[in-house]
Amino acid sequence: MKHTEQSSYAGKIVQLHHWVKHPQDGTFSSAEFLVEDWWDRIYGSSWMFAQGNPACLVYAMRTGFSQVSIPTDDEVLYGHTKNGLGHLIHISEIKGICRGQ
Repeated sequence: MKHTEQSSYAGKIVQLHHWVKHPQDGTFSSAEFLVEDWWDRIYGSSWMFAQGNPACLVYAMRTGFSQVSIPTDDEVLYGHTKNGLGHLIHISEIKGICRGQ
């Protein structure tokens, strides 16, 4: 089901849980993440059908090997870490909104 409304996290900086890991460099643990919006609102379809998209490939690999079970659904947000790179995160990976937001 495609999201028709903007995410309540859009435009906010959130903190990720300590157990969220990036498969290539190990970052994300308790990282701050600037949310743009739901992935499917930005891209136009599910992350599962974004063949060849690097952010989606990393997300699939990262969540597939996660020690914490991540649902395979479209409750997925797109945003950026402090280094400016774009990533996908599942809403269950958000610990909370950073102060001052």
